[in-house]
Amino acid sequence: MIQILCKNDGKYYKVKPGSSLLELSRKVCTETTDPKTGARYPVLAALVDHKLKELGFSLFYPHEVEFIGYNHPDGKRSYIRSLCFMLQHAVRTLFPDRVLVIDHSLPSGLYCELQDPFGEEGGSPRRYRLQPEELRALRERMQALAEEDLPFTSEKIPSVEAQALFLAQNQPCKADLHRSLGRYFCRVYHLGDQVDSFHGPLVISTGQLKVFDLMRFHDGFCLQYPSEDDISRPIPRRPQTKLAATLKDYSQWCTTTGIVGIGTLNKTLLEGGAVPLINLCEARQERKYAEVADQVWAERDRVKIVFIAGPSSSGKTSSSLRLAQQCRVLGMNPKVIELDNYFVPREQTPVDEDGNFDFESLGAMNLDLLGCHLNALLQGDRVELPRFDFKSGVPVFEGNYMQLKDNDILIMEGIHALDPAMVPSVDPERIFRVYASALTSLNVDENNNISTTDNRLLRRIVRDNRTRGVSPEQTILRWPSVRRGENKYIFPFQENADVQFNSALLYELPLLKYYAEPLLRRIHPSSPAYSEAVRLLKFLDYIVALQPSEISAVPPTSILREFIGGQRL
Repeated sequence: MIQILCKNDGKYYKVKPGSSLLELSRKVCTETTDPKTGARYPVLAALVDHKLKELGFSLFYPHEVEFIGYNHPDGKRSYIRSLCFMLQHAVRTLFPDRVLVIDHSLPSGLYCELQDPFGEEGGSPRRYRLQPEELRALRERMQALAEEDLPFTSEKIPSVEAQALFLAQNQPCKADLHRSLGRYFCRVYHLGDQVDSFHGPLVISTGQLKVFDLMRFHDGFCLQYPSEDDISRPIPRRPQTKLAATLKDYSQWCTTTGIVGIGTLNKTLLEGGAVPLINLCEARQERKYAEVADQVWAERDRVKIVFIAGPSSSGKTSSSLRLAQQCRVLGMNPKVIELDNYFVPREQTPVDEDGNFDFESLGAMNLDLLGCHLNALLQGDRVELPRFDFKSGVPVFEGNYMQLKDNDILIMEGIHALDPAMVPSVDPERIFRVYASALTSLNVDENNNISTTDNRLLRRIVRDNRTRGVSPEQTILRWPSVRRGENKYIFPFQENADVQFNSALLYELPLLKYYAEPLLRRIHPSSPAYSEAVRLLKFLDYIVALQPSEISAVPPTSILREFIGGQRL
């Protein structure tokens, strides 16, 4: 017998060597309890010594085990990955001549398309638009698979065999990925007679996947998974037209460059194409900044203020500086106000559910003073700007005056910049709003998309360690709180933007790997951040890192210099 410590109840259990996590969960708990809400969630997976494992994992040595449900980020990811495989199975059953492509994440779910692998022109894939009755049939087939309660199983097979399998299934990106990794074996998953690869554990069976929906959208559809607030219902439909257009534009550009997945990106780097790729990406992004400045210039008769908002590590600061430079090119004179200087005194700051100061709340800002100053500036008056003293926790006035002249344009960046409640007294017609975020549409392969959240987390890990002396462990542990603030104060307003700016660059994951990988490896296995570090390291393991000689080609004006250092704007 071997001894297992279960974190869910703090007790030790003796099991036979070779027992599965599923067998142990039936003895210990089939549900987990959320410590904050008391809500109960079915067990989907487990952390074994802080490493994510599927319930079919066999126990041969003493371990610490924590069973997790949908309320845990890794439990949610396991559910969504499994749901993607169930969708894949249904597509191959009903549309055997089509290929499922899971392109990117949207507020209403994962955006998916069916493609004709042979295409029309030059062999490029052609989108196949599902009719309402076909989408309904696809949903019904998935529901039938969930009722059948089919098991997900996995095995390791030779990589060469897997590449041939994926090519036969019209999944060249998946084949390219495994070819670029140069490994002898890889893990594949089985569902019925279907085989595929997923970059993380799945749930035990389709019977756990009864909550989902398919929503028609543009040329494809959204795969909707359970809401975090109520796992008995799919996530609600949310406004997403502008965000979807921005992601689609980037996805199409990736296609034109020939880099449509990590496999083709790795191939480009291994063949010595890093520096040309860096130059191409930076040229495109500079052009995008110029396009935003052109829109501001076109509205100069009414617009006097530019607000820039975006989630953490989206490059808001760099974007405001680069946009200001492009405005100067057109003859405008940009001036900057930092919204952080409009915090209320510390003792008036609201607190969050844990009793900590909630600096991301709209109530943390002196909205009356901000509105008064903006209206005065719009009228041509001279105002004295505050400087918030973070040490004493109070705003101070030190004779810093500002006045807007005819050719001046005011640029401000902050998380609430798209929320109409921030400056309700200011005429919205005088404001141009920009939403900036790292909206990567580069995918791992055909049915494994890259999370834009992970992209931003890697940026923040690198920047916080370099500029603030914050360890990667601290950044990871703080990240859930950051995400809660984004979901509450930023994402609901992203469709309010006049323009959405994508700060992602095709070469940034190979760049971030060079800096982030050694930082993540420092996190000790006993740390509560270890499981997340392992997950990120596993993801980075699919990516070829840039070399120092290639990194030196990143220009000092690049938005990525905000995170790795060496920025000069």
